[in-house]
Parts: sequence; C-alpha cells; structure tokens
Amino acid sequence: MKSQTWRQALRVDWMLYLFLLPGVLYFIIFKYLPMYGVIIAFQDYSPFKGIAGSDFVGLKHFARFFQDSEFITVLVNTLLISFYKLIYGFPVPILLAIMLNEVRIRWFSKFAQTLFYMPHFFSWVIFGGIVLQVLSTQGMLNAIITWFGGEPIIFMKEPAYFRSILIISNIIKESGWSAIVFIAAIAGIDPSLYESARMDGAKKRHEIWYITLPGIQSTIIIMFILQLGNILEIGVQQVFMLYNPLVYEVGDIIDTYVYRVGLTQQKYSFATAVGLFQATVGLILIYTTNYTSKKLGKGGLW
Repeated sequence: MKSQTWRQALRVDWMLYLFLLPGVLYFIIFKYLPMYGVIIAFQDYSPFKGIAGSDFVGLKHFARFFQDSEFITVLVNTLLISFYKLIYGFPVPILLAIMLNEVRIRWFSKFAQTLFYMPHFFSWVIFGGIVLQVLSTQGMLNAIITWFGGEPIIFMKEPAYFRSILIISNIIKESGWSAIVFIAAIAGIDPSLYESARMDGAKKRHEIWYITLPGIQSTIIIMFILQLGNILEIGVQQVFMLYNPLVYEVGDIIDTYVYRVGLTQQKYSFATAVGLFQATVGLILIYTTNYTSKKLGKGGLW
C-alpha cells in the first residue's frame, strides 16, 4: 500500500491536527521562542540597550558563578536534596498505586485516591503555611512531643531537620498525584495473568512482585529518566516558602541563590547563565540515563 504524503494525511485527518494545534502553539510560544533570550547569558545585558545592543562578554558570568564562594554550598545542597527526593520520594507513588489497586472496596478506593490527590492542588504558599503551622512551637507536632514529656523543638530553625522537612512535605504533597501514572499503567496489565497466578497458588506478594512490577517496568523507567533530568530543579517555591537565613547552609539551593543574587540585584545575565547551566546538566543526565537504560535492555524515552 502506497504511503500517504503529509498533505494527504493533513487533508484526511485535518480535525485531529486542529486539536493538536493549541499544544504545538503553546510549546512554540512559551518554550522555543524564549530560547532566544539565552543569548543574554553571554552578555552584560541591559534592559535599556536590549539584546542587540548589550555587550558580549563570553563565559564571564559562568566563571563568576563557578568561582563564587557559595557555589559549592548551593551545588551540594541542590544535589543532596534532589537525590534524597529521588531515593525516598520516587518509590512512594509506586507503592501507593499498588496499594490503591489492591483495595477491593470501590467507594473507599475512590475516597483514598481523592484524599491523596488533594494536596497537589494546593500551592506551596498554602501548603507551606500548613507545614510551618504544624511544625511551629505551638503546632501539632510539638503538642504531641510535650504531651509525652519532651521539650518543644524549633524545627524550622534547626539545620539538622530542614532537609528532612523538605523531603517529607514534598512526598505528602505530590506522591498522590504522581501515583496516577502508575495506577493507569497497572490498569493496563492483562487480568488473566493474575487469574493464572492465583490458580497456580501464588500469593498476593507474588502477584505484585512477578506480575504488577514487571508490568509497569517501562513506565517506572520513563518516569525515573524524566525525574533525573530535573535533578537540579528542586522547586524554588517549596524551598523559598520554608527556608530562612538560619538554614541557608543546608537549604540554600541554586534556584534560591539565583533569585537572591541574580534577580533581586537585577543581574539578569548572571541568572540566565546559572539557569543555562542547570538545563545543560539536566539534558546530559537525561541522555546518559536513557542510553544506559537502552543498553541494559530496559527501554527508554526514545
């Protein structure tokens, strides 16, 4: 059968392409066109001169960032918090999806899903306020501690607790929403596999280990690759809402550093240079992880 040309395909399926158009326009306008602004990372950009009139300075702003005394601190904090989120946060949606899938009482399953999804729809301004209230000296957690005879702890001013607070609060807020992808993947597994396993005497843990997890393996790999690509983008809103000068040594990350040094001081070129550094590292990690995954025969994004 002779393959269609793109004009013939467009003529036949024009309505489908029309539905695709808003998404394409979104990425062109908000993702690709702004890439032109990356040029200012290599300039001493001035809003009055514009991109065309600003002086070209090469790698000056990158060098400044790498030579800054805070560079190592913010980079280490960013990597540690990101890896902690990946190690402790990534498995939670998978486990949550498996548990929700095993609930046989339909109304309770729907209620539980709604309960777990709900925090995602709160902004970090609201959710961060809840976290601060719960962890305050008069909050619920300290009330429990004092009830058992302990002394109140000022959690938000203790560097030793700050990273744990970031990880746990992020898991509570986002794990329910992230589980949706895995729930959908589990729903696509052939039910006859479970029936055959039960006929052979397999227990529930065997079904999960030998059917459910292998059945969603490709989805797990894709989500892991995508999350690893954002390893340097922790989420400035969360950290900005929760941190304070007393925990800068463990909580100051690249994004908050850029906001504090690059944007509040109107050093736009410097902020763009750091952002480009983050994006480059993320791109390298995505390509490396995808290549490794395909070499191991586990599939990948492309």
